[in-house]
Amino acid sequence: MMNFNRNTQVVDCRCGLSHGKGGSLARAGTLSQAGKLEVVVVAMGSGRRHVTKPICEITYAIRRENIHTGVLVLYAGTGYPDSGTMGSFGIDPKELDQINMHKMAIIHFGNVRNHFVKKARDIFSGVHIPAIIICQALVDFEDFAKVGIKTRNVKPKEKDMISDGMILNIVTGVARGDACSREKLSEIIVKTKEALGQIE
Repeated sequence: MMNFNRNTQVVDCRCGLSHGKGGSLARAGTLSQAGKLEVVVVAMGSGRRHVTKPICEITYAIRRENIHTGVLVLYAGTGYPDSGTMGSFGIDPKELDQINMHKMAIIHFGNVRNHFVKKARDIFSGVHIPAIIICQALVDFEDFAKVGIKTRNVKPKEKDMISDGMILNIVTGVARGDACSREKLSEIIVKTKEALGQIE
C-alpha cells in the first residue's frame, strides 16, 4: 500500500449499504477499523432520532492528530434488525467484543439524560476498557456512578460496580445531527490524548 504524504489507515467496512441522502451516514452494524486500534468511536444506530453526523467530524479530527481510530455504529437505539422494534436498546455480544478489542472507547449519546445513562449501564455491563462519553445533555460522573459505572472521580460501591470499564471523561454540548464546533472538537481531542496518556 502506498503512502502519499499522509498516514495510511486501513478500514474494514461495512455490514450493509449506508443510509440515504446527503452524506451516506454509516448504517447500524458498521465497523470501520482494522485490528486493535487506540480508540473506537461508538455511535447509536442511525435513524430518525439517532443522527450520527458529529461522529464523522469527531473521528476525522482525532485521526488528524495521528491517533488510530475506528468507528462502530451499533444496532442499539434502532432495535435489532429482525425484531421489528424501533427505539428499543440492546447491545449484541459481538459488538461488546468489537469495543473491547481497542484501548479506549468514545461513546456518543443524545440529549435525554435518564435515557442514555441507562444505555450506558447496559453497555458498561460488558465493556472492560476506559471510555469518554460525548453527549448533548449536561451530565456528570455521579449520574453514571449511581447506576454502577466506575468513573474517574466517583466510584460506586464495590458490590454495585457492574464491570472494570471506567468513564475517564465527559464532553457535553455536542448535538446529534449538527456540526461539531471547533471548541468541542478541541475539547474532545485534548481529553482523548489525556485519557490515552493515563492508559499507557
